[in-house]
Amino acid sequence: MRSIHDWFESYGNDHRHPTNRAIHWVCVPAILWCVIALLWLIPVPVGMLQQGAWAVLAMFAAYLFYHRLSRNMGWTMALVFIALALITAGLRHLLGFHGLLWLAVALFVLAWVGQFVGHRIEGQRPSFLTDLAYLLIGPAWLAGKVMKRFGLDY
Repeated sequence: MRSIHDWFESYGNDHRHPTNRAIHWVCVPAILWCVIALLWLIPVPVGMLQQGAWAVLAMFAAYLFYHRLSRNMGWTMALVFIALALITAGLRHLLGFHGLLWLAVALFVLAWVGQFVGHRIEGQRPSFLTDLAYLLIGPAWLAGKVMKRFGLDY
């Protein structure tokens, strides 16, 4: 298995242009939240699980991937997931099912358009077109930059 440093180096090589990087700081977290929100809305068996269970299961699976790469990254992404889950639950309560659905779908489309615009500016294909695991690496790459800024090792 590739190390977290290998993943980040490879991902960083496809994200050198400052405009593309700036776009990623907005669009990658937006996409991550949209995926969580859309999974949150999938119906669950009555009496067996609570609303949001599919999102929680997906976040746990992603946490295991990150934790395997690095314990510190695993815990950092767990905190990100908790924050995004709380935001999602609050928005679900505030906007209702359909409001959250439309918000998540619209933002998902806009964020992906932004991603492709950024890569057009960069002159590089998005990393996930070579390996789908990069869809998980993008959020961790940004989290790693925040961790470094606070003097934390990933």
